[in-house]
Amino acid sequence: MLLGIDGAGKTTTADALVAAERESGRPAIALRNRSGRRWLARVSARCGLELPVRWADRFETVVRTANVLVSRVRAGRRAGLVVLDRHLVCQLVLRRGRDLPPGRVLPWLADRWIRPDSVVVLDVPAQVAQQRILRRGEDDETLDHLRTARNAYLELAQAKGWSVVDATVTTEVLVARIAEAVDL
Repeated sequence: MLLGIDGAGKTTTADALVAAERESGRPAIALRNRSGRRWLARVSARCGLELPVRWADRFETVVRTANVLVSRVRAGRRAGLVVLDRHLVCQLVLRRGRDLPPGRVLPWLADRWIRPDSVVVLDVPAQVAQQRILRRGEDDETLDHLRTARNAYLELAQAKGWSVVDATVTTEVLVARIAEAVDL
């Protein structure tokens, strides 16, 4: 499972891990667990609506939970490497950044649904992540939000014993570091 702030390189790294495994002749798949946040932002902007933060969070939580559930089912049917790109933890981190309570159900589900062989937090400074986000041109994040989210991921990684990998390096180096960290 790959976690990290927006712009950390989760999707790029997931794709590279899968490609490396397939080149070695082993089966691999990346499963994305999006929240629908970009879609919701575009629709809201088109309609001229400013959704209350709690409503947006509820929508995103439902979408991400459904995606994680589908990914769990798909992963259980696969042999080889399954890379989960994001998880319910990401929604908990978003809640922290929005000053929303974690709730009861989401933390409970996140704890029970995180049973992969390895959880890796891709770590980049907030400024690096923001530059990457602006370069891809699909959305934007404030430095404050990115700093808060980064701190939340690092705290969770320390508390849960997850691997933290510096993601400021090239994709090739990052894939090698992850492979070493999780014994691929």
